[in-house]
Amino acid sequence: MEHYTIVLFILVVMIALTAMADRLKLPYPILLITAGIAIGFIPSMPHIELNPEIVFLIFLPPLLYDAAFNISFNTFRTHIQTISVLAIGLVFITTFGIAVFCHYVIPGMSWPVSFVLGAILSATDAVAAIGITKGLGLSHKTLTILEGESLINDASALVAFRLAVAAVTGTAFVIWKASLIFLILMAGGILTGWVMAKLFQFILKRVHRNARLTISFMLLMPFVTYLLAEHLHVSGVIAVVILGLSISRFSNQIFPDHLKLQSKSFWDVIIFLLNGLIFILIGLEFPFVLETIDRSQVFPLIAYALLITAIALVLRMVRVFMRKLNLQRNFKNHNDKISEDALLDTQTSIIISWAGMRGIISLAIALGLPFFLDNGNPFPQRNIIIFISVAVVLFTLLGQGLTLPWIVKRLKRGQ
Repeated sequence: MEHYTIVLFILVVMIALTAMADRLKLPYPILLITAGIAIGFIPSMPHIELNPEIVFLIFLPPLLYDAAFNISFNTFRTHIQTISVLAIGLVFITTFGIAVFCHYVIPGMSWPVSFVLGAILSATDAVAAIGITKGLGLSHKTLTILEGESLINDASALVAFRLAVAAVTGTAFVIWKASLIFLILMAGGILTGWVMAKLFQFILKRVHRNARLTISFMLLMPFVTYLLAEHLHVSGVIAVVILGLSISRFSNQIFPDHLKLQSKSFWDVIIFLLNGLIFILIGLEFPFVLETIDRSQVFPLIAYALLITAIALVLRMVRVFMRKLNLQRNFKNHNDKISEDALLDTQTSIIISWAGMRGIISLAIALGLPFFLDNGNPFPQRNIIIFISVAVVLFTLLGQGLTLPWIVKRLKRGQ
């Protein structure tokens, strides 16, 4: 009963702060995270444990599905190469860059543990990107690249994380095996999402005249698809994204206008509640994670987190602008695969670089670290990894999130 009351209290705070965010012209995730931190420091507040399995099962499928469903398929296809560069290549580059820093700067952090932390913080977050960029008047191209990247890179980060954890437990890292695992996970996720989309299309063709039944099926689809993919040991993230893209195209062809309107209204409420809860939960975790760290370590760890945030941002900016130059060079060389629409301008490149916030996925992966290794020994530096991860998530959401609207306005004035 106590937790039930707390959840209701959090929901009331979330709705009130979202309304305030519109008046204050602030991204609502910023206010919700700040409120979460403040609530967490209330002395009588019990710890609401953020179960990683709950995050991946309850929050992730509907949020990914909704983002994929609403993304423009044609624009997504136009920028699929750029999205892949950021969602796959940049994830592994960031993992390596953070790992190098952690190994040589953080005392006692081995290579495997450094790669674990790098993998946790390698991917941007779809929820954060959509929540903070909404209402900034960004171009359709910019939004599609940001959302497309954050839809796919979760799968890359999870693969990197699993390989890094395996290395901590003593499993030898073999590059060809790692590449094969990654390909199997991605290909399996694509196939699972495609098969499930065909199955649900078959069902929806026969029930689409019943609005309540259709919306109920659409609510269940992402959960069923995600669970099936994970049961088959392939990427549930990719499966749900493929499902969302496929059902979106299908619904435009068969669903009547009134059903589209009802479905959108229903999903808007669901996504609003899930988004709000996620950002408050991120804030709530910080005070409780802080309790696990020795007071003498807090400021050095915060400094490490700030430097890691800067490293991730620099790596991202370098990779985005390299991609911009590569696209321009290939277009000038009359590469038929590169259309003019696929090119990136300087303004778009700056916004894409700055909008790479970390979020709930990084936090869930960190909290999902095992307490013990297979041999019974404690997982090395687990509390430090979690603290740094939470701090980096907060730095990116609060730092980049608060400054992004200002950067967008400055860039628009300079046009």
